[in-house]
Amino acid sequence: MSQTSLFDLWRTSFLHVVQEQEIAANLKAASLNEDLKNWTSCLTSAVVTSCQKSGWLAAAKGHKLDELPQAGQEYLSIDVMAFASSPAIGRWKLPIAAFELENHRTDARVGYSLWKVLCLRTELRVVFAFRRDWEESRRSVDAICRDVVGSLSVPERVAVTGNTVLVIGNRGGGETFPWGYFKMWLLDPKVGRFEKI
Repeated sequence: MSQTSLFDLWRTSFLHVVQEQEIAANLKAASLNEDLKNWTSCLTSAVVTSCQKSGWLAAAKGHKLDELPQAGQEYLSIDVMAFASSPAIGRWKLPIAAFELENHRTDARVGYSLWKVLCLRTELRVVFAFRRDWEESRRSVDAICRDVVGSLSVPERVAVTGNTVLVIGNRGGGETFPWGYFKMWLLDPKVGRFEKI
């Protein structure tokens, strides 16, 4: 499966999952109340479910994975990690996707999560964050890109394979959930910036 279609497959699954009544209600309530601990918990379940609907195995806190030789909930301190479900792949599968769900309000902390996933050899890297409104989200994406992506040399940047995505949940976009709530930006490593998709 190509890298772009891997992202498209996951994004389609994710947007379907977050429209399910219970998940949508819990995420909306958590964001409106700025209860970011609950927001992260709800989002973790949604991401794990979206990975499963994409045909992948997923591990996260509260979602133990037994298929690898070392059973676990979080691997490499990554919030959610997804693996191909093919039994033809060896016992120690490399992840095909990694997700960090950052509920901290500072751009520096979200930047750290982006740096973490950029260090991984995987086809899809997604970092989630929460901001109060669209303008704050745009400013955060620009600041995080300058700080993290801007720190990479051109050879380091273009060596990043696969897709890297920032997904920002906007408290102000809750009335059009999930379409107005979740905004996604895809990294173009050649030019070194995130483009809204």
